[in-house]
Amino acid sequence: MIVDLRQDHDLEDLVDRSKTDPVLIFKHSTQCPISAQAYEEFTDFAEGARGLVCGAVLVIENRRLSNAIAERFGLRHESPQALLIKDGRVVWHASHWSITSESLTEALVSYAESTHQRN
Repeated sequence: MIVDLRQDHDLEDLVDRSKTDPVLIFKHSTQCPISAQAYEEFTDFAEGARGLVCGAVLVIENRRLSNAIAERFGLRHESPQALLIKDGRVVWHASHWSITSESLTEALVSYAESTHQRN
């Protein structure tokens, strides 16, 4: 499921959700061909990731929220950019050509395995 992130409360809802389940945020530039390819990879991944809540923000149309995401998580703004969030913290992130359906799957599996090992 992909949620459009347009307002601060949309981001807050997603961060609150991360307290129980990991969530994925994708920052997308509608003017960039690299971002278009990464967005396709992201949506392919999101369609098959049942139960994972994903949020997408359009960085040109909503620069303020995009910058707020970068500031909140202490990351440099990039687009495209993918962030896996758990407990309100970034546990994995990637940008540009590093965002593929496979890399997103690997990030989620690696996170799940590391959590399982700690328990």
